[in-house]
Amino acid sequence: MTALDAPEILDYDDVLAAYDPVLGMEVHVELGTQTKMFCGCPTAFGAEPNTQVCPVCLGMPGALPVVNQAAVESAIRIGLALNCSITPRGRFARKNYFYPDQPKNYQISQYDEPIAHDGFLDVVLDDGTTWRVDIERAHMEEDTGKSLHVGGATGRIHGASHSLLDYNRAGVPLVEIVTKPITGAGERAPEVARAYVTALRDLLRALEVSDVRMDQGSLRCDANVSLMPKGASEFGTRTETKNVNSLKSVEVAVRYEMRRQGAVLRGGGEVIQETRHFQEGDGTTSPGRRKETAEDYRYFPEPDLEPVAPDAEWIEELRETLPELPWLRRARIQEEWGVSAEVMRDLVNAGALELVIATTEAGAPADAARSWWVSYLTQQANTRGVELVELAITPVQVAEVVDLVADGTLNNKVARQVVDFVLDGEGDPRAIVAARGLAVERDDTKLQAAVDEALAANPDIADKIRGGKVAAAGKIVGDVMKATRGQADPARVKELVLAACGA
Repeated sequence: MTALDAPEILDYDDVLAAYDPVLGMEVHVELGTQTKMFCGCPTAFGAEPNTQVCPVCLGMPGALPVVNQAAVESAIRIGLALNCSITPRGRFARKNYFYPDQPKNYQISQYDEPIAHDGFLDVVLDDGTTWRVDIERAHMEEDTGKSLHVGGATGRIHGASHSLLDYNRAGVPLVEIVTKPITGAGERAPEVARAYVTALRDLLRALEVSDVRMDQGSLRCDANVSLMPKGASEFGTRTETKNVNSLKSVEVAVRYEMRRQGAVLRGGGEVIQETRHFQEGDGTTSPGRRKETAEDYRYFPEPDLEPVAPDAEWIEELRETLPELPWLRRARIQEEWGVSAEVMRDLVNAGALELVIATTEAGAPADAARSWWVSYLTQQANTRGVELVELAITPVQVAEVVDLVADGTLNNKVARQVVDFVLDGEGDPRAIVAARGLAVERDDTKLQAAVDEALAANPDIADKIRGGKVAAAGKIVGDVMKATRGQADPARVKELVLAACGA
C-alpha cells in the first residue's frame, strides 16, 4: 500500500497512542548586514529585481568571494547566545546542486566545521514549564535567489508557463540553526516546535542580528517530522516541511504532518523522505521533491576562501555584548509593572512589548503606555494595514501625548485626534497642538456661555436636572463638547451644568 492509498489523516489521539513523534527544526536566519556574505552588494529588502547583484554573487568566472566580517561576528554571537562551542578553525564548503535561483550551481556553506556547535535553548511552554531543545550546530552560508513561477494556479513550478528569477537575495548572509532530534514531547510536540521558533526569534531580535521578519523571509523554518512505533529504538522516515512562515503555522504544520504520516503507517504504507510544502489556506502539506542526503550534495572545501579562525579574545569580547535573555527580561519587567503573565503574553503576541518599554523609557507610566499601544494604536495599525511597529509614530511621541493628557493640555478624545495627525505625518504632538489650537479650553467664561446655550436649547433637559435627575446632565455635556470641538474638560463642563441648574 502506498502513501496515496492511505487515509488522508489519522485522529491525533490515535497517532499518539501508536507512535512517538520525533522533530528536527532547521531555522534559516537572514543576517541584518549592510552587504552580502561574500561581496559588497546591498541587502535591502524590496529593491527592484536584479538591481543588487555583481559578478561575485552572480557566479561569474574569475570573481572571487571575500568573507563579510560583520556576518561572522553575528554568527558567533548567535552561537554564544545558544550556549554553543565556537569552532576555532572552520572551513567553508561548496554544496553542489542545480537550481535556477542559485547562479553558481553551488552554494557556499559550512558542512563538517560549522561556526558553532553543541548548544541548547531553554523554551517556555504555554503552561510555564521549560523544555530544553538541544542545538546540533549553527552554520554560515549564503542565501539563494528567488523564483517566481507564472501562469499556474498554485504559484509553484508545476503547471507554470514560465519562471522569473530575482538574484537580489542570492548571497545574502544566512545562519542556519539546526536542532538535534527532539524526542519525548509526545502530544506537546507541535507546541514545543512553536515555542522553540518563538524563543529563537525573540533571542535573535534581542541580539539585533536580524529583523526576523517571517513574512519577508528573513526568518524561515523547516520542520522535520517523523514517527516511530511505540517501543521502537530507530527513528522513522522523516519529511521536511519547508519555509513555514508564521509561528502559528509551525504548530499547525507539525500537527498535520504527524496525522498524515500516522495515516500512511496505519494503512501499511511507507513514509517517503521528501520535502513538503505547507498550505496556509487549509493547514495541510503537499509533496515537494525527494529529499537528498548529504552525500548527494558532494561537499568539498571552498578553495577560494581561507578558514574562519576567530581569535579567542575576540570571542570573549563578543560574549560580553550579549543582551539579557528576552524571557528573563520579560519576567523582570512583568514584576516591575505588576502585571499578570496573561497581560505580558498579550503584549508579546501583539508585538507591542518593546514599544511599550520604549515608551516608558521616554517617561510615560507603564499603564498609560500599554493602553495606547494595545488599544488605539493597534486599531490604527489594523485600519492602515501595517504592523504595529511600522506605524508612523515613535514611542517618544506617544510618551509626549501621554504627558499632554496628564498635564491637562489634552483630553483623551482630542489626544486621539493628535495621534492621528502624527500618523499622517504632521509632526510632533506639541507642535500639532499649537498649530491646530487643540489644547483643552479652560476659560470658564467661554465654557459657561456654551453651557447656557445648550441649556437654553434643551429646556426639558434643564428641568430634569433641576428636578434632581443629575444623569440627564450627560446630554448637555455632550452638546457642549460638540460645540467646543471636543476641547473642553468634560468633568469641568458637568460642574458648570449642575451649578447652572442649582443641582
